[in-house]
This record gives sequence, structure tokens and C-alpha cells, in this order.
Amino acid sequence: MEQKYENLEDEISDLKQELEHFQQERERVRTIVGKIGGVPKFRSKLINAVFIIIVTASVTVSLVGGDRLRLLMIEIAMLTLSFKIIYLIHSQMRMNHFQFWILSSIEWRINEMIKHIKQMGK
Repeated sequence: MEQKYENLEDEISDLKQELEHFQQERERVRTIVGKIGGVPKFRSKLINAVFIIIVTASVTVSLVGGDRLRLLMIEIAMLTLSFKIIYLIHSQMRMNHFQFWILSSIEWRINEMIKHIKQMGK
């Protein structure tokens, strides 16, 4: 009977350690996800503000400036919008990469836990 309780206590302490490890891993993943797609950083806000100012200024100058500046300002606005689209694609690719990494690490961890459970069952 004592042997049973010792094994049970060992299993409980192992499960507690696994739970603590899982919680640490979860916090680490949460931190990484927060860095990637969390609240917009100052840099992102600054880039967005610069894009908005350039597009607004070039459209305003093209409307007020007359025929001479109109084509140049429209081209500047289009170029700026193109850069913004490229920036958004780049940001989305980064997010997709990290999502893939997170899903891969979750899959690896689940497989590891399945192996551990099978070993405990034997």
C-alpha cells in the first residue's frame, strides 16, 4: 500500500513540474506574440503617420498646385501607397512566420506529451 502512495506522490510531483514547465512555456509564447502582433509600437505609428502626411500633402498640392504639379504629386502619392502596401505585405509575412513557428512548437510539445503518456501507460 505504501508503494502505491509513493508512486502516486511521484506522479503528482512529476505532473506539477510538467504543469509549471507548461505555464512557463505559455508565458514565453505570450510574450513573443505580444511583441509581434500586440499593441502598435511607436515605430509603426510613426511610419503610418509619415505615409498619411505624404499622401495627404501630395494630393492637396496636386489639387491646388495646378496642371504643372498635378502629375508629379499624383505619382508621389502612388509611390508612397505602393511602399505602404509593400510594408504591409512584409509585416504580414513576419506574422505568418511566427504563427507557423508557434504552431510547430505546439505540435512538437503535444507529440512529446503523447510519448510521455504512452510511456507512463506501459
